[in-house]
Amino acid sequence: MNAPLPKAPINWIAVFALVLLPIVALIAIPLYAYHHDFSAAAWISMFVLLGVSSLGITAGYHRLWAHRAYEATLPLKIILMIMGTFAVQNSILFWASGHRTHHRHVDDVDQDPYSINKGFWYAHIGWMLRDYPSGVANYKNAPDLLKDKVVMFQDKYYIPLVIAVHAAILLPIGWAVGDVWGVLLLGGLVRLILSHHVTFFINSLCHMWGNRPYTDENTARDNFVLAIATWGEGYHNYHHIFQYDYRNGVKWWQYDPTKWLIWTCSKLGLAKNLRRIPSFNIKKAELAMKFKYAEQDLAVYGHDVSEDIITVKTKIAQEYDAFTQTLNDWAKLKEQEIQVKKASMAEKIHQMDDKLKVEFQLVEQRLSHHRATLNLLVRNLKKSAVS
Repeated sequence: MNAPLPKAPINWIAVFALVLLPIVALIAIPLYAYHHDFSAAAWISMFVLLGVSSLGITAGYHRLWAHRAYEATLPLKIILMIMGTFAVQNSILFWASGHRTHHRHVDDVDQDPYSINKGFWYAHIGWMLRDYPSGVANYKNAPDLLKDKVVMFQDKYYIPLVIAVHAAILLPIGWAVGDVWGVLLLGGLVRLILSHHVTFFINSLCHMWGNRPYTDENTARDNFVLAIATWGEGYHNYHHIFQYDYRNGVKWWQYDPTKWLIWTCSKLGLAKNLRRIPSFNIKKAELAMKFKYAEQDLAVYGHDVSEDIITVKTKIAQEYDAFTQTLNDWAKLKEQEIQVKKASMAEKIHQMDDKLKVEFQLVEQRLSHHRATLNLLVRNLKKSAVS
């Protein structure tokens, strides 16, 4: 059940940008298409510039400034600031501070600025249409951003920068392709609306639709479809447990163009100190959730006294004991690492980490096999009961 919304004054600037502009687009786009048609270049500009503005948010506002997942040189900061300004989602300072508040108080109906527990509409767009208390106005959680000259310059001159950036990008492109109005409407207006909702999906759908392979302590989900729509941000369950990783799609096959952009910038000397969560920690969280889901399965089927199911339950319990022992070994190893800072110990720790990762993989494989066996047995029992 969604929490009731408090009364708050209307944010007319947000209403103009998020409600009026889409209405204008619904009227202007068909009229222009009917009388003039759009050039192919105008359509191309829409998709290319959508990537520019969206990546300005994901690689800049989000992973660089909100989470400090990597360090950027001054030229890259300026480029990402311009790209993010083009997305028109308020200043870096306001955006990043609000996002940090969201992570600290995720799902809290009183302190999360866009809590999904207030409903899809509120999390997606409603929280911006009124001046609800958000806890970000004093920027106490962003002392680093208050010292960042690029951030503070953009915050001080935000409105002039929005106008200047749009004029500097859209008008030359429109003039070069001979379709100024087409580029303004598609590359400007429609692109802006799409860019907004691509980002808003992270706050709404990414907390509703998908699976939770790393943690169930919050509503964030991993979803491949949303990853495509949100430029790699759709692996949101991973992000909420490991928010300081520059990657959201941590597996090699996961679609995360933001990660690839940041990695490429690092190879060009524009970014450095890319933060990565150790693979051991990731696998530990993933396995812990698989055991939790196995426990849920056992809770459902626990009343059954079938000898085969009891055997599977025993094997899962044994795997959990092995998993716990592995965690204990790892904890002892890390304690030794803190106490002894020697090269020989570092090599020993490295070898032990590799060994434990292999053990985790074996436990994961066996656990998956046991859960599959359990599900198969239950299906067979149900079929026998029906027949």
